Amino acid sequence: MEATASAKYLRGSAQKARLVIDMIRGQNVNRALAILRYSSKRAADGIEKCMRSAIANANESAEKANVSIDPDDLWIKAAFVDRGPTKNRRRMRPAPQGRAYREQRHFCHVTILLSNDAKPELGAKRKSAKAELKEKPAKLAESKGRKRGGAAAAPRAKRSAAKGQTKAAAPAESASEKKAAKGAARKKPAAKKGE
Repeated sequence: MEATASAKYLRGSAQKARLVIDMIRGQNVNRALAILRYSSKRAADGIEKCMRSAIANANESAEKANVSIDPDDLWIKAAFVDRGPTKNRRRMRPAPQGRAYREQRHFCHVTILLSNDAKPELGAKRKSAKAELKEKPAKLAESKGRKRGGAAAAPRAKRSAAKGQTKAAAPAESASEKKAAKGAARKKPAAKKGE
């Protein structure tokens, strides 16, 4: 059984509320309430109220369905924060030299989904990730045979060509490279006598 609750127009930015939501996502309800109670974040108070509302919603929906539910078995299946409006919440702050800085005061909307279903085990996810890692080398071997085009391939092609050739079979320098080498030799300062 699942139950949701949402708290709309909480004061504070969504970014700051997400820091708190990330701490409790996937936790047991009792542990999440303890985290929220002793958190020093300002957004924790509004999120705690939303969490208690979700627990009450779960109890209410269980009673309507004639199902017994233990609140201790609930866990947070999903929790997210959306941005709220900032319109009509713009304020001015005094700034140096008679100026004024405009600041926007933010709202956010919090939604929490509780469930009493069995939690998915992390081991199952890890096994699938390991299986994917085994498949990746085969894909890499296939892609190594392909040639890349465009600007990305140009520097690599020159390097691979230089490595493949021996010193005896080195190509002759172009005229522009010779001029650059001569110019560099001329620009060297001559050593002074007596030093």
